[in-house]
Amino acid sequence: MAEPTLQQVFGAGATQDATSITILKADLVSTGFTSATSNRAEQIFVAILLKADDYLNETNQGTDNDIQVTIADSGYPSIVTRNNAQYRQTTYNVNLQKADSGSTVDPNDY
Repeated sequence: MAEPTLQQVFGAGATQDATSITILKADLVSTGFTSATSNRAEQIFVAILLKADDYLNETNQGTDNDIQVTIADSGYPSIVTRNNAQYRQTTYNVNLQKADSGSTVDPNDY
């Protein structure tokens, strides 16, 4: 199979050119994201993470060897205390796989 496309990972409206990447907020709605004129950076980041998780997961990797990045919910939410308040913490693991060359993480390898 071929490398995952922008549209498979980020939605049908995802595009790129030499200087920019565009991900439509409308393509993130399936994650529970609510589009607004001034969404917070963390809202957008989490929506992109969840959208990418829809495609870049171990199930799809099992049938497509070209998927080298997987995202997985740890499945074990926890309660953490910060500043005397309790928060539910959900951990996602992002796994980067490449042929072992002993080198560090380089985006061009994926």
